[in-house]
Amino acid sequence: MDDPYYYGQIAAVNALSDVYAMGGRPLTAMNIVCFPCRKLGTDILVEILRGGAEKVSEAGALLVGGHTINDDEPKYGLAVTGVAAPGDIFRKGGFKPGDQLILTKPLGSGIITTAHKGDLVHPNSLEEMIHWMTTLNKYAADVARTVGVKTCTDITGFGLLGHVNEMIGEGGFDSIIYLDSIPLVNGVMDLAEQGLVPGGAKSNREYVLEKLVTTGGTNIDIWLDILCDPQTSGGLLMAVDKEKTEEAIRLLKDKGLTHSAVVGEISEGRTGMITLR
Repeated sequence: MDDPYYYGQIAAVNALSDVYAMGGRPLTAMNIVCFPCRKLGTDILVEILRGGAEKVSEAGALLVGGHTINDDEPKYGLAVTGVAAPGDIFRKGGFKPGDQLILTKPLGSGIITTAHKGDLVHPNSLEEMIHWMTTLNKYAADVARTVGVKTCTDITGFGLLGHVNEMIGEGGFDSIIYLDSIPLVNGVMDLAEQGLVPGGAKSNREYVLEKLVTTGGTNIDIWLDILCDPQTSGGLLMAVDKEKTEEAIRLLKDKGLTHSAVVGEISEGRTGMITLR
């Protein structure tokens, strides 16, 4: 992101997400910084580190130092450690037919950032995307534990379909995705229709294409670009017992995750196919 403070926040939220996606609680974080201090000075770096530190603090973890080197290209990330009781760890398999797939953040960060590079994004869409990218998955993970989730992952570089494919590959079932229920950042559909899609979406699409069953329709190619859009700091995707779905959605929205939605379900088949409906 152009704003160093938000850049730091997003990097920290993204790094912390791996712990939350496994049902863990982050304990410590270490900064990893590559920065051209001689060229840009340190004011920008201070803002990056301030943004990261605030999110680490919000997560209840401790920032315990880090490593910094001079580099021509700014880079920032965190090495995070966390803990989880063995019986509480979220796994990618372990669900059953009928379990509902809940997504806790809207899709579109890859498409929005691609369009932003050409100054083609409405400020409101950019602001909304930043809001979700700087929202910790801590709150979604808390709800997942409350409703007894055992199967969960976070949506990152492989896009929604890539992570669904990974999940059902572990569990040995098929899945159905409800296109009408997919939450999107405002403006994403229009941008995708204009072809403002990152290259990573094309690679993700090629990877999962043989596992897809589509019902056709005039927008299916656009939807494939969106569902394969690589996300940075995306939400959690959790398999929830059908009887707990209503409670899960209510609790997620109570925690401010207003776009949380049932986006699909685990089906009876054993072929590892994903049906887009």
